[in-house]
Amino acid sequence: MIVTVKKNADPKLLKDLIASFEKRGLQVNDSQGSNYHILGLIGDTTLLDEKMIKANPIVDEVTRIAAPYKKANRLFHPEDTIIDINGIKIGGNEKIAVIGGPCSVEGLDQICSLAEKVKEAGAVMLRGGAYKPRTSPYAFQGLETEGILDMVEARKRTGLSIVSELMDSDQIEEFDKYVDMIQIGARNMQNFTLLKAVGKKTKKPVLLKRGLANTIEEWIMSAEYIMASGNPNVVLCERGIRTFEKYTRNTLDLSVVPIIKEKTHLPIIIDPSHATGNWKYIETMSLAAVAAGADGLIIEVHENPECAWSDGAQCLKPDKFKHLIDKARNIAHVIGRDI
Repeated sequence: MIVTVKKNADPKLLKDLIASFEKRGLQVNDSQGSNYHILGLIGDTTLLDEKMIKANPIVDEVTRIAAPYKKANRLFHPEDTIIDINGIKIGGNEKIAVIGGPCSVEGLDQICSLAEKVKEAGAVMLRGGAYKPRTSPYAFQGLETEGILDMVEARKRTGLSIVSELMDSDQIEEFDKYVDMIQIGARNMQNFTLLKAVGKKTKKPVLLKRGLANTIEEWIMSAEYIMASGNPNVVLCERGIRTFEKYTRNTLDLSVVPIIKEKTHLPIIIDPSHATGNWKYIETMSLAAVAAGADGLIIEVHENPECAWSDGAQCLKPDKFKHLIDKARNIAHVIGRDI
């Protein structure tokens, strides 16, 4: 971090400022010239708040050289993190993991039938919402514990690991017992109390979705909350961000794939279903995500989308889901990976 000091700064205030940095264990290089006066801070500056430093009356500017996150930073962890979910490995140069299933669990028969079909198509994990965050309080909110137990039975019948969205810290014990990967949805990406609780109370892998209108750095910082609280097993998920565009539900930001891989060591998967909101575009965006280097896809699948209890417009039927995976496998081979 570089702190630019104002000309003719009060020597006592300068001494106090330098001492405050040194108390934090930082090395301070004081460099003065005829037209500048800068302090170069060497060490772990992730705990420093630029705004607080800039509030000092002798400080002119603060420039952060290193990112404010440490646990997720590739600088401190150059090798790729590979997350193991019951033998399914996500990250590095492992197989691209495809996760499929309905937006909402609608009952035991439905989820078990879909589990068999997505497994046959090539999926390695089953997704399904039991606790549903809905815009309207009158919309279907999910089967809750019943839905989780239905997914557990589907896992028993098919062997597919299951991923479902956690809404509240009170549910952590239930999810830790039954769910293989805990999803934190877009609306909770900056629920810092929940993030810290997940970090402290479970070591289960966490699928962290990007918020509706959050920057990449804010997203990574949310992962940092989980990791700094004790759970290093985080997989990032891009699901589109809210922009002015109306032709899609959200705007899928595929540029995050190389950026996340450059800035962090964490795996990243893509959710083209929530990004586009339209089944017609899911295959194209999935293929683009694979070509971009994504470590996985999470796709909504339903046997009768027109009758789905939620988000039917963005669900693929099982046959189209299988066709997508077959095409994605060809692209994966071109870039030296497999599905």
